[in-house]
Amino acid sequence: MASRLPTTESVGIPVIVLKEGTSRTYGREAFRANAMAVRAISEILKTTYGPKGMDKMLVDSLGDITTTNDGATILDKMDLQHPAGKMLVQIAKGQDEEAGDGTKTAVIFAGELVKEAEKLLEKNIHPTIIIEGYKLALERAVSQIERIAKRISIDDVDVLRKVANTSLNSKAVKEAKEHFANLAVEAVRAVAEQRGDKWYVDLGNVQIIKKHGGSLLDTQLIKGIVLDKEVVHPDMPKRVESAKIALLDAPLEIEKPEIDLEISISSPDLMRKLMEKQEKILASKVEKIAATGANVVITQKGIDDVAQHFLAKKGILAVRRVKRSDIEKLARATGAKIVTDIEDLSADDLGFAELVEERRVGEDKMVFVEGAKNLRSVTIVVRGGFERLVDEADRALHDALSAVADAVMDGMVVGGAGATEAELAKNIYEFARTQPGKTQLAVEAFARALEAIPQILAFNAGHDPINVLVKLRSAHERPDGTFLGIDVETGELLNTWEAGIVDPARVKANALKAGTEAASLILRIDDMIAAKRSEEKEKKEKGGAEKED
Repeated sequence: MASRLPTTESVGIPVIVLKEGTSRTYGREAFRANAMAVRAISEILKTTYGPKGMDKMLVDSLGDITTTNDGATILDKMDLQHPAGKMLVQIAKGQDEEAGDGTKTAVIFAGELVKEAEKLLEKNIHPTIIIEGYKLALERAVSQIERIAKRISIDDVDVLRKVANTSLNSKAVKEAKEHFANLAVEAVRAVAEQRGDKWYVDLGNVQIIKKHGGSLLDTQLIKGIVLDKEVVHPDMPKRVESAKIALLDAPLEIEKPEIDLEISISSPDLMRKLMEKQEKILASKVEKIAATGANVVITQKGIDDVAQHFLAKKGILAVRRVKRSDIEKLARATGAKIVTDIEDLSADDLGFAELVEERRVGEDKMVFVEGAKNLRSVTIVVRGGFERLVDEADRALHDALSAVADAVMDGMVVGGAGATEAELAKNIYEFARTQPGKTQLAVEAFARALEAIPQILAFNAGHDPINVLVKLRSAHERPDGTFLGIDVETGELLNTWEAGIVDPARVKANALKAGTEAASLILRIDDMIAAKRSEEKEKKEKGGAEKED
């Protein structure tokens, strides 16, 4: 009789699949670990939400301090380690890039959806059913946003100011928010261009320069380009009217040869002749520029001291080592062509501006180019008492500009102060009744997550969130209740349209989409396999910690 070889099962030999040191969490535990991370991050951001929200002080490993309540900045500076937390950072960045505002709404909403999903999982509802319910509810919510939104145009300046004001309400620049709102609207309207029957706004054409000193109210909009450089020579004119501008991507210097050379000079005469030759070359370059009629030269490269002297004698204002992005903005605004070889420069390549002037801003000198013939670029010089306030003002202005740009491009606004979320929740509760089986519970969970937004607003303002929610639910049952939201000062309800508390429809819709995608992604994960951290990385981190101590 033939003997059988023992199998793995009979002997009990373990099958090693993963590397030693690898950790694995699966099933319900994997979801719980991720859900806890998402909810923890959401809880951090909750207290910053709304006009009565608080700020966060973030200190990095080098000791640099950032004080802000901007959602994208907080997440970026927190240096999160948990993989689910890193996903939230990516969601926030995506929201910031797409809509420019609403990052906190997206993250907080994701946290609320995950919290609701935990309750459903405890009732043995499968994650796939929850995800399907969330997807249906999201589609319904986006369609309802389009239904309840009010249509506006680029000429509705008052409404656009209200949009900017609403975005600035929760920022640290409250005392100057009217001024900032006006600047944001003026800047967006200046750079907006019509394509067919739609408006397009490229915020890359709005340059922001930060200079501490002065007050927030000293922040100004320049209808032109501001170069954070100074005129290169003291004898050059500091103000040129009816400027003819040459833009160069070429140096006004004696170029070094590509290969190493040694020149043997045996007498002072030879040295003098070499210097004279160099002077002649530079003088001929300046003569070429002056012959075109240019009275302003702006180059991306350097300008030799001798060339500066010749340019000053010709009465030409010159600026050197200007960023490529600024050169391109100047080309768009002034109509100049960027020339890479001075020998090819002609009068047709010059741009025009009404004024080019060097001015002092704080402790620095800057060159202002104003009155360009094709104004598609503007500059906002942000001022503030100290550097961190200027940084926060810059972030606030970015959000306000983005909100106004979204409103101009989409032409739709909705009520703020929790009005839109309350209206959508009411509609989704009704929609849930039409859904079969357990999907109905997931759709209702989506509506409850929406209602958490106005509750957080009320809580941060010191009001009872339950009382406020009851009032909102009752008010939105009325036909005229669509724009009724929370008055954070009194805890009562107010008409957000009349009060001027409005948000771009795009910001709301994108925040809901981003939050739902994040929650769905977390729900789909049923296995977490983490490789063992490399010894080199652990040593580096340990060494860095010891060095810091």
